[in-house]
Amino acid sequence: MIATNTVAQGDSREVGLDAMVAAGFTITRAIQSRSWPAASANLEYAAVWGTLGSVADAVPRVADDVPVGRISTLLEPQGRTAGNPIRLIENTGIAFQGCIVLGMGFVLDLAEAQEWIATDPRNAEVLFPYLNGEDLNSRPDASASRWVIDFNDRTEPAAAGYPAPYAWAKDHVKPERTLNNRKVYRDYWWQFAEKRPALRRAIAGLPEVLVIARVSKTVMPLRVPAGQVPSEQVVVFASDGYSLQALLSSNLHQIWAITYGSTLETRVRYTPSDVFETFPLPAATDRLDAAGRLLNDERREIMLRRGLGLTKLYNLAHDPGIQRDKDVDRLRDLHVEVDEATVAAYGWDDVRLDHGFDAYRQVIRWTISPAARVEILDRLLLENHRRAGAQPSGRSSAGSGAVPLDEYTLFD
Repeated sequence: MIATNTVAQGDSREVGLDAMVAAGFTITRAIQSRSWPAASANLEYAAVWGTLGSVADAVPRVADDVPVGRISTLLEPQGRTAGNPIRLIENTGIAFQGCIVLGMGFVLDLAEAQEWIATDPRNAEVLFPYLNGEDLNSRPDASASRWVIDFNDRTEPAAAGYPAPYAWAKDHVKPERTLNNRKVYRDYWWQFAEKRPALRRAIAGLPEVLVIARVSKTVMPLRVPAGQVPSEQVVVFASDGYSLQALLSSNLHQIWAITYGSTLETRVRYTPSDVFETFPLPAATDRLDAAGRLLNDERREIMLRRGLGLTKLYNLAHDPGIQRDKDVDRLRDLHVEVDEATVAAYGWDDVRLDHGFDAYRQVIRWTISPAARVEILDRLLLENHRRAGAQPSGRSSAGSGAVPLDEYTLFD
């Protein structure tokens, strides 16, 4: 079978390869992702060989030209644990996709927003920095490059109480919204399409939050001020804990995101429901907290001093040709400590991480060894299944509602 490489990702995998294997199909050879061998087509394809029925363990199987024991529906070597991760109730109410504005007329440049605030200080109540994924990936200080008009859930008369922002939205947003097929978007044209009230409640009172660009090569969290409007291209974690920052920065979390998220070309698309809500969190430790603080503070200093955004900085860190650069060497060392602190938090000190350069999913990274990756993914999936099996009966594995944040003791 030949298909695009998304056949082994997310929902496509669940309705396709997972269903085939459940019906008795055994994969004996696989190509997970390669470029289509013709200049006229710019796409990544996957290929699957297999047979109906069981196959003896002694029969050779090959994943991306490497002999393996078994091949999973991810089209890569399968560990001891089979199946897909299950959403964990304990992880609900923490990770959120940002706001869907639906109307570029809401978006302003910085000078215009500042002028309106200078003219009428009340406008600061509805004007905020507008943080998007490109800002996180490319700006050394991860600051928002634009601002946005956010009336939140105000009524139209209340929104009209801010004359300049309201008039601007009426001229630049309403004409577009009146053409929308959804009645609620037409009727409430001055409000965002998705205001994310659960996100707003979860981060209320936090001075800072952790964020990840939904599409990136780095899959790396940053710490930013909470008083901003995140776009739909930003995932927000309702926490300012350094332990959680270390965990999300670890290669353990990154390979989980690469494996169970989806891809856009060679970039990872981070989906909270598939990645974070299934990821079994370890207990916070002092070592994790210290590793998170060091990574945050030293990386920020490097980015500002060298004028590098996340993508350019990690392009250097993941380039085997960059050697004897003290900043890059230090960043790699910081990530070794983050990874070692993370496996220690799980109690998996017996796993040798053996950091180095490795090509995984067609991208070369400074990461843990292939053997460690297979072992770590296997243990994480086993722990996910163990916790899912212990969830209260009658509660959906996808989570039927958010658990109040004060009930979490993992990252405080």
